[in-house]
Formats: sequence, C-alpha cells, structure tokens
Amino acid sequence: MSLLILGIESSCDETGVALVQAEQGTAVPQLLGHALFSQIDMHRAYGGVVPELASRDHIRRVLPLTRQVLESSGRTLAEVDVVAFTRGPGLAGALLVGAGTACALAAALDKPVLGVHHLEGHLLSPFLSSDPPEFPFVALLVSGGHTQLMRVDGVGRYEILGETIDDAAGEAFDKSAKVLGLPYPGGPELSRLAQAGRADAFKLPRPLLHSGDLDFSFAGLKTAVLTQAKKLGDALEANKADLAASTQAAIVEVLVKKTLAALAQTGMHRVVVAGGVGANRLLREQLDAACAARGIRVHYPELHLCTDNGAMIAMAAAMRLQAGQQQADKTYAFDVKPRWPLDAISAAAV
Repeated sequence: MSLLILGIESSCDETGVALVQAEQGTAVPQLLGHALFSQIDMHRAYGGVVPELASRDHIRRVLPLTRQVLESSGRTLAEVDVVAFTRGPGLAGALLVGAGTACALAAALDKPVLGVHHLEGHLLSPFLSSDPPEFPFVALLVSGGHTQLMRVDGVGRYEILGETIDDAAGEAFDKSAKVLGLPYPGGPELSRLAQAGRADAFKLPRPLLHSGDLDFSFAGLKTAVLTQAKKLGDALEANKADLAASTQAAIVEVLVKKTLAALAQTGMHRVVVAGGVGANRLLREQLDAACAARGIRVHYPELHLCTDNGAMIAMAAAMRLQAGQQQADKTYAFDVKPRWPLDAISAAAV
C-alpha cells in the first residue's frame, strides 16, 4: 500500500511544502517534490524575525507553493492521502497558518491530518539524503534555539543525552554576528566572514568543554565576543574577520568534542547531524575528519534541506505512519504547541 503525504512547514520564517510517497514496510519514503520560500529579505530590514509579518507572509505563500509542488510532481490534490503540518515548536501565529491550511485542505478532501514535531522533522531529515542513515545512531541536533545530543533507537525512540542550558549554538552564531555588525541572518554571514580570518587570532572560551557531561552553554562565549569587540574599539573593523573565525572555531570545537564524547558514552558508530547549523562548512569538515579517524559514519541532510522545509515534515509524518507509531485522523479541530520539548514525544501517538 502506498501513501502520498503532503507536508506543510510554517514554524518561523520559511514557508515549505513537499510531497512524499511512503510504501508499506521499511522502505525509506521518497521525496517527489518540494518548494520553499524564505522571508530573509523581508526580515533583514528589522534585524530579525517579526512574528506578525512572518504569519502574514505564510498566508500569502502556502497555497501557491502547494500548487507548485503538485504540478512539479505530476500529482493532483485529490491524490493526497494525508496532510501533515508542523504543530510546534515555533512562532504561534506562524504555526497556526500551517495548521489551519493543512486542516482545511484535509477537511475539504475528507482525508486525515497529522501534526508533526518540528525538531523531529530535522532529526529525520537525513533520511531524505542520497546516503540515509540506519538506526540506531547519536544525533547532534543544532537548529535555531536548540542544541541537543540524542540517542536515537528508532522513530519516536529518543533519549536526550545533553542539551543547552542557555544560548544554543545557533544563537551564539547569530548574537555574535550582531555584535560584529553583520546583517540578518547573522549565523551564515559570520561563517562567510570567518573564511577570511584566523581561527587562533583571539582566545575565546569553550564553555562546558570539560564539564564531564554532554550539556552545552554558549551564553558565556557570546559575552566574551562582546567584551573582545569593545576592547578592539575602532580597530574592530580591521579585525572583524579574525574575531568571526575565532568565534566559529570555539563553537565548532565544543560541538565536535561533545559529539565524540556522546559516541564514546553510547558505544555507537554512527552519527547524524541535523538542523540549520549542520550546514556549517567548518563543522562538517572537523566532524568528518574526527569521525573518519575513529571509523564512525556521519550523515547529514542535503545542504538545501538543512533549513526549515516541508520535506522534513512530510518525511517525519511518513516514517511515523510507517512505524505504526502515530495515526493520522480526521479531527480537524487543531491546536499548536509553540513550546514542545522533543523528549515529550514517545513511540505512542502524540
């Protein structure tokens, strides 16, 4: 039996729609098509995401993107078997747009609907790649305001090994970029600038690197970058690339060494990296090199699927349905969960 799943992502500042086909059994679901619209240009003028503007833009984009995906896939709306959407976490107004659209489409088609956890979408997104992982594995989830290390034994079988106690890695990138006067989105801008700098130019802290546990903390690093920028004063402009490179090196070293510690602790030989920071070139280079030396396989989503997207939502829904761990239903009275810890998800229906 084959299922055609339409996935809608609208948790923050990207509107994503995708179509995935899932076969009964254990075969990895196949991505038939996806479309994405980023609001970066709109929010850049404000230096960050404006929730009300994000919600309004999702309303404008979601149906045209849905038509685009169906046309490019050669499918019709009537062929869709399940409509999936991001239920949380994220911006409440933005989530409501995707949830409302998904439930309205499903009700009109008399088809079931399924709410998906945004972070589970990121966690399972490497299954969309040309080199999908196999369970079990250690996952480094570095997405926006989340930095977590998890033991993943299967769909819905997640154990948090360590997580951030304050600023996440993505926030450290973004806030440090703001200190350096870089435009939104700060993280990618800092990474680009860092390519022209020296990673050893400034001695910056590696918070909790030797804590003996797998938790993260990047608030102190952000403060150290601010302090160094103030010390430089008028000389900041001339040293900006070096400070960016030093900042990136500190974040990446913590992520890599904590991930290696998680692998050693669990005895696993496979790691998955997911989320927006997973696209960082230095992180990929250093983690690949460290894992290769230890005979450990590393899996990433394709670069264009590291950001928020509908493909990961459709894929997560497909894998949950395949595993029999959640049932789509025709309950169209929806809600959203702006705050929703990933460990709240179990193998049972959510």
